[in-house]
Amino acid sequence: MNDTTKVITATEFKTNLGKYIDYVITDHEVIITKNGKKAVRLTPYITEIERYFSVKENALDYKYGGKKVSYEEFMEIYEKSELRMEYINGEIVLLASPDTFHQNISGNLYILLRSYLKNKKYKVFYAPFDVHFFKKDLDTPDVMQPDLLAACDLEETVNEKGRYLGTPTLCIEILSKSTRSKDMVDKLNTYMLSGVREFWIVDPKKQSVLVYGFKDFEIDEYSTYKLGDPLISYFFEGLEVMVNDIFET
Repeated sequence: MNDTTKVITATEFKTNLGKYIDYVITDHEVIITKNGKKAVRLTPYITEIERYFSVKENALDYKYGGKKVSYEEFMEIYEKSELRMEYINGEIVLLASPDTFHQNISGNLYILLRSYLKNKKYKVFYAPFDVHFFKKDLDTPDVMQPDLLAACDLEETVNEKGRYLGTPTLCIEILSKSTRSKDMVDKLNTYMLSGVREFWIVDPKKQSVLVYGFKDFEIDEYSTYKLGDPLISYFFEGLEVMVNDIFET
């Protein structure tokens, strides 16, 4: 029995109820005895996903937080959870809620892209919208939620559950402090190796946009656009967006 566990009698628990609830809340546990026998274990409340992590950890076959899980394990957790999460390079990444500036930029981009793609075969979607990215020569996909994407292959790539299993032509990520490294390194690599043709990295802090063009699973071109510049799409002919319109509040 570890140092965070207390064994007390039922009488002691009744007498000092508040004390022991506070003790348990601080990540301890209490075992209550009755007539000399262990009767009840009081532990901190945990969510279903935390419970799953805990059980797998105790079984010594689950790894989390900088470690690895299988695609099947990720899908099992994902289907049972209401949390937003991604699966990148074998790791689960929990997604924080976006702030108002992020949402404003996302809304501007959606309107701009939808206007350009009107009456074209492409459709625009915004997060949360899961995409299974199959990287070249790898069997296990990454599962990610681009902030925005444009895709033309929905007719043949949506399964019976309504899940999109295709590859977007364009993906857009809006940077935040918590996602900057992941978006600029891990996601760039995944998008490039899975057949995405164009990737925009929108930086709210610098009010700039980095545009990558991919060809044959490699970076073909990249350009940086700042306030006052017209952003010119690498793949979509005639798609030109003023950077100021992206960051308009």
